[in-house]
Amino acid sequence: MTDDNWENWMKRLMLAALLGVVCPLGFAGPEAANNGQVATFKNVSGNIDIARNDARLDAVSGMPLFVSDRIVSGTGASAGIVFNDGTQLTVGPSTDIEVRDYTFEPRQSRYDFFVYLARGAAIYTSGMMGRLAPEAIKVATPTATIGIRGTRFIIEAD
Repeated sequence: MTDDNWENWMKRLMLAALLGVVCPLGFAGPEAANNGQVATFKNVSGNIDIARNDARLDAVSGMPLFVSDRIVSGTGASAGIVFNDGTQLTVGPSTDIEVRDYTFEPRQSRYDFFVYLARGAAIYTSGMMGRLAPEAIKVATPTATIGIRGTRFIIEAD
């Protein structure tokens, strides 16, 4: 990818983050906890597939996301995702990322956030979990696993 292409892609990714994810409509309600939903797609641009169990679904705005869902974005695609605690994840083009674990139960002091980025890029912005239990947040790539203590960062994997 040339420097110009990279710069344009980053501008589009940041714009998607600002337009679709920065102002979530609110935290998911109790019904989300009851059915296992951990996040919601707030915006989808281009071709985003969800691998769920043995099915492949086309992602659309408002669609729920569950633990073990794998998000695969096409060339030029992006998606804004808001987790139940307000954590925001913006998925860039040609990205493959899986939600491996997610627990947000403040009354029981149970927290866990673990995503695996196989390839591509994503922007992470912490929500309530980042303030209440930053040690519970992990992101892995094929070559590293990191614990998150910050509030916003970009992660990439080739």
